[in-house]
Amino acid sequence: MPGPTLGVVFRPQLPPERLRDAVAAAEECGLDELWLWEDCFLEGGISMAAMALAWSGRVRVGIGLLPVPLRNPALAAMELATLSRAFPGRLRIGLGPGVQDWMRQVGERVDSPLTLVRENLDAIRSLLAGESVSVDGRYVQLDAVALDWPPAEPPPVLVGATGPKMLALSGAAGDGTILVSHTSSDQVRWARERIERGRTEAGLTEPHPVVLYALAATGADALARAANEAPIPIEVGNNMLSGDAAAFAEGIMRWHDAGVDTVVLQPLADETDIAGFIRFSTQDVAPLLR
Repeated sequence: MPGPTLGVVFRPQLPPERLRDAVAAAEECGLDELWLWEDCFLEGGISMAAMALAWSGRVRVGIGLLPVPLRNPALAAMELATLSRAFPGRLRIGLGPGVQDWMRQVGERVDSPLTLVRENLDAIRSLLAGESVSVDGRYVQLDAVALDWPPAEPPPVLVGATGPKMLALSGAAGDGTILVSHTSSDQVRWARERIERGRTEAGLTEPHPVVLYALAATGADALARAANEAPIPIEVGNNMLSGDAAAFAEGIMRWHDAGVDTVVLQPLADETDIAGFIRFSTQDVAPLLR
């Protein structure tokens, strides 16, 4: 069984001008993947991904998540196809319904987030595959829409999921699943079961990668700072990481054994040395995972 892929998220609590330093550290140290969030009202996921891809030559860039209420699926597909053609094989995308309070703030909250995600997911994946799409759905309406510049190899489109219905949808219709931080190894197994049910019902047999954000606290007062940030009780080694590189590696492998393919380390929001965090992850932790 291959070891886990390791990533780090550049959290949008950092100003966007700091991204270049993070990208340089990721390239220098050999980080597998650098992930970006599109959180309201901080930084745009696609614009940040474009900068990260342009400033690098090797590292894969993930956008997780893009809140689908904020974009027409045709526009989302155009943007993602452009990046995929310019930087083939280096982009991963996550879609989700968005934080509902934020969606209400911008006037885009819907009655059925599950239906919204399913309609956008199907439309965006079909458009990226070069198909002409006509659909008259509850939320998505497209009339013979096709991209003039679809990517030669469509990027994987993952789904951010927590509940059983969204997990089953991700298994049935997505190219992978993204799990939120504070997810324990037991919860990973539970999520995998729901994903597999969706895949079985859809008759799918190909691998379905799972990405997990892992809250990772380093430095002075790490646990106290993590407790202030986490929405639920934290337990080191179970739903978060702290300590030295060996402790990080042990926790990552526990999630990997439970069914996670990519662990994306999520520093605390007050982490100021993102380049140092990336170096620690790649130079100290990553070698212990092989």
